[in-house]
Amino acid sequence: MNEKAKKPIVKYAVVISYLAMILVNALANILPINGLNTGEVSDSFPNLFAPAGITFAIWGVIYFLLGAYTLYQLGLFQKEKSQSQEELFNYVGTLFVISSIANTIWIFAWHYKIIGVSLALMVAILVCLILINQKTKKANLTTSQKFFIRLPFSVYFGWISVATIANVTTWLVDLGWSGFGVSEVVWTIIILLVGIAIGILTVFSNTDIAYGLVFVWAYAGITLKHTSPDMFNFQYPLVVYTSMASIVFMLVAIILVVMKMMKKEKGNLTAM
Repeated sequence: MNEKAKKPIVKYAVVISYLAMILVNALANILPINGLNTGEVSDSFPNLFAPAGITFAIWGVIYFLLGAYTLYQLGLFQKEKSQSQEELFNYVGTLFVISSIANTIWIFAWHYKIIGVSLALMVAILVCLILINQKTKKANLTTSQKFFIRLPFSVYFGWISVATIANVTTWLVDLGWSGFGVSEVVWTIIILLVGIAIGILTVFSNTDIAYGLVFVWAYAGITLKHTSPDMFNFQYPLVVYTSMASIVFMLVAIILVVMKMMKKEKGNLTAM
């Protein structure tokens, strides 16, 4: 298939896969699929890493931003694209379609508690988002492309990074993993620290503030669950302190990246 024929196919595939993903995710909680909403499935695999339910409201932001991207790649809010920009749109669009299909199937695997399959699908989504973000990081994006392409996938990537860790945790609970005799609290602390370390490295590597803010939101949700009287009510103080410290570490990383960006911008203005 030549490039001219491929371009409209990718565009419409993005729209169809996006709408299918939204529809299935909505029906998952409206019906709900297998008699359980998405949060109830999570609650059926109790662990100390899962955040408070309100944290999942970020999906509304993610779907809104991805909707904006979907309209943008159709041609709205943009001028005529160069050949290199067309190649970028096709690359990102193709990976987005794959990730959306994986996201849609994930809902069924999750609701029917086929956790191993759900983890494999989550990893597939994560890989797609890593590739997308690596591509957009290297591309010379216009201001509108930074908003309609870079931002949506930065936020999505950030949340899926945390969700993958949560999915691994759920899978281990499903397997009945004993933790090699190490307590659940210690393992949760290790997971929190490894997760935030990966997040901070990604923020510095990609110069990506939005990605880091998603980690702050997710870890705030974990802290909320552990401190709320109707949830863990501070039963695991070490987990709370680790989660709060992780938030501080990430905020410091974000501030450093902002300072680096401001310094670079100032240097560019001076050079003009």
